[in-house]
Amino acid sequence: MNEAMIEKIMGEVMQKMGGEGESKPSCKPAASAVAGCCGLTEYVGTATGRTIGLVIPNVDPLIHDLMKIDKKYRSIGIIGARTGAGPQIFAADEAVKATNSEVISIELARDTEGGAGHGSLILFGAADVPDARRAVEVSLKEVERTFGDVYGSPAGHLEFQYTARASGALNKAFGAPIGQSFGITVGAPAAIGVVLADVAAKAATVNAVGYSSPGNGGTSFSNEVIFTFSGDSGAVRQALIAAREVGLKLLSTMGPEEIKSTTTPYI
Repeated sequence: MNEAMIEKIMGEVMQKMGGEGESKPSCKPAASAVAGCCGLTEYVGTATGRTIGLVIPNVDPLIHDLMKIDKKYRSIGIIGARTGAGPQIFAADEAVKATNSEVISIELARDTEGGAGHGSLILFGAADVPDARRAVEVSLKEVERTFGDVYGSPAGHLEFQYTARASGALNKAFGAPIGQSFGITVGAPAAIGVVLADVAAKAATVNAVGYSSPGNGGTSFSNEVIFTFSGDSGAVRQALIAAREVGLKLLSTMGPEEIKSTTTPYI
């Protein structure tokens, strides 16, 4: 086989692989928002917590009806995660503020890949595809930030979340007053979560919004307690910081492993 023929064949092979000299999008786990990385138009990207972002441009009428979605939402954005609900919900809340979309469903799956907590499934509804996709993109980006005050070890996990202004996602998930500062404490095992709730309530003047335990309040029977509250911005942050300090000390007594933030603390 002559050199010209070899070059021709190699050129055809390279073209099929995406073109000579062209690099393909990275499909490594937790690659953030690399559109089309797996060759599917539905794919938007991935993020911390084994979180995946997807979009369906035009939901099939049969599935649309089964999911009981308002007809005005032709397109839906999807956030799904094996680990975490608070980070994804707070991220989705930022996405609602930044886009012309609405959170239409939030579910907490029993998961955490076998741990003490849960995963999550969040659906955005939008009339147009760009809005649904943008909501997912914003959420994936924000998840990296909202995992900052999630701390874990083989013994359990702690989570603290804060926003200066709650919006539709937090209202749907937790009943957060829209427009007000809002925070949550999560402790697993649940015994630690009970103490975190008490510490937060005593540390500052806040308004209790909700309390969830393994068998009460929608934690999917996970081994954790979630306390949600609103109030003055400074008071909410003070309550979270106090609870975080106590939570880290308590969880550290249950094992020798170092307890680290998942990303970078932000509260």
